[in-house]
Amino acid sequence: MTETAAVTDTPAARPTPKLPDSAKVLSVKHWTDKLFSFRVERPQSLRFRSGEFVMIGLMQDPDPKTGKQKPLLRAYSIASPNWDEEMEFYSIKVQDGPLTSRLQHIQPGDEIILRPKPVGTLVTDALLPGKRLWMFATGTGIAPFASLIRDPEVYEKFEEVILMHTCREVGELEYGRQLVEDVNADEMLSEIVNGKLRYYPTTTREDFHKMGRVTDNLSSGKVFKDLGIEPMNPEMDRGMVCGNLAFNKDIMVILDGFGLREGANSDPKEYVVEKAFVD
Repeated sequence: MTETAAVTDTPAARPTPKLPDSAKVLSVKHWTDKLFSFRVERPQSLRFRSGEFVMIGLMQDPDPKTGKQKPLLRAYSIASPNWDEEMEFYSIKVQDGPLTSRLQHIQPGDEIILRPKPVGTLVTDALLPGKRLWMFATGTGIAPFASLIRDPEVYEKFEEVILMHTCREVGELEYGRQLVEDVNADEMLSEIVNGKLRYYPTTTREDFHKMGRVTDNLSSGKVFKDLGIEPMNPEMDRGMVCGNLAFNKDIMVILDGFGLREGANSDPKEYVVEKAFVD
């Protein structure tokens, strides 16, 4: 984070250079001691599809020999929908992480680096038309779905949207719970959603009214029974997957077993997986 140097009468005094591709932090919210979200200004020229990600980061400390600084960047899903005038991100805190150990301390008014080149596979364009859209997430993997469930286009394309989100502890589900609550309470969005969004949160460690991994509840059929719906089939079901590498692989095996095929932007199929990063 770069601060502007104080202006003095000394001719040698100069302002600190502005961050490349900078975006000002507008707000920060800490959900738990391990999770936080923040919103930044959206560059006027930045356009993206809900579900995509961008590279964000901070400048590293100056090199002790050269004094030069290099950007430290990581892929982050954009958690806000494509119509939002601000950009939201949801992040884990890793105390010894090169980026998140510093990013977790940002405050409103600070600046981050935001590369204006959104990409990603968790977009509706990468899926064949269907009736029911499943969103499978662990941890901060819910971020791209935070974007998608606030996008009216999703509800125009699908009759039902099911968000499955698993975390270890109940507190880690709060971001998603409040998100779904806000969608259903929003005056404009609620009319578009109109009961199409179904939320299925579970925990794996702390006691909760629904427990178990996404993979277990899916392969056992428990989620179908709990929601009172028919099992998945490739004629009507479409899926999006975002979580850690092991989770992604396990979900893919299950979806393949239901007869769904992995797709991409250039080759739409029944499900897509975000492989650019892990939570």
